[in-house]
Amino acid sequence: MVRVAIDIRKTVEENAAHYFEQGKKAKRKLAGIDAALERFRTELALLDSKRQQALEQAAHQTAKTARKKEWYEKFHWFLSSEGFLCIGGRDATTNDIVVKKRTDKNDLVFHTESPGSPFFIVKTQGKQPGDATIAEAAQATASYSRQWKSGRATADVYWILPEQVSKQAPTGESIGRGAFMIYGKRNYHYPRIESAVGLLPDGRVMGGPVTAVKKNCAEYVKVIPGDDKTAAAAKKIAKKIHTEDIDAIVAALPAGGVRLTT
Repeated sequence: MVRVAIDIRKTVEENAAHYFEQGKKAKRKLAGIDAALERFRTELALLDSKRQQALEQAAHQTAKTARKKEWYEKFHWFLSSEGFLCIGGRDATTNDIVVKKRTDKNDLVFHTESPGSPFFIVKTQGKQPGDATIAEAAQATASYSRQWKSGRATADVYWILPEQVSKQAPTGESIGRGAFMIYGKRNYHYPRIESAVGLLPDGRVMGGPVTAVKKNCAEYVKVIPGDDKTAAAAKKIAKKIHTEDIDAIVAALPAGGVRLTT
């Protein structure tokens, strides 16, 4: 049973008005409490979201740090659609390394007809690469060369055997770092200058020919020569392929401006 105090100095109507006003004040207080509780719930959810994001970032960074890089990741590299590892020099020094130290007897060697090109090597491991791998290696050679910034749609690329490559120049000529003499028949291809960047199932970023990236990566972005700066393009690509490894994307992109395409 609820007891209500009545002020005998007031009329029934005045007592009723008093309690009505008290009720309104209590209702306003309850509304304020409800609003405060709602703000608290929102802030708590936001904090929980940030905490979860921080944990995921920390886990990603730990996994990234813990993963031992493969020997070929210091070079340009990709896995062909037929499963062959292909590596290419990033500069004159690494061009020397891939040709002199990382090329075996049955590998294939790629270069553009024009200067300013990486040497790309198809690591055959004694197997015969198909037309798809050869075409992809040719496209990678073109796209990572100076031809990317030339404005041309295609480039002249050739492949040769390791025994056709030499540091021995005709008498009186000198060969600089990253350059080699090529002897014998050259096998030409004329690939389109375009590339792609994607995310492998193991979480690594892979850049290279469109067909190779499409084959090996569930999520990928195709790029062509353009006006976007590499760092800005890398951030856009990171969102599309769902990774935070911006540095790896930058390393996978051709040198020069790019444009994302479909």
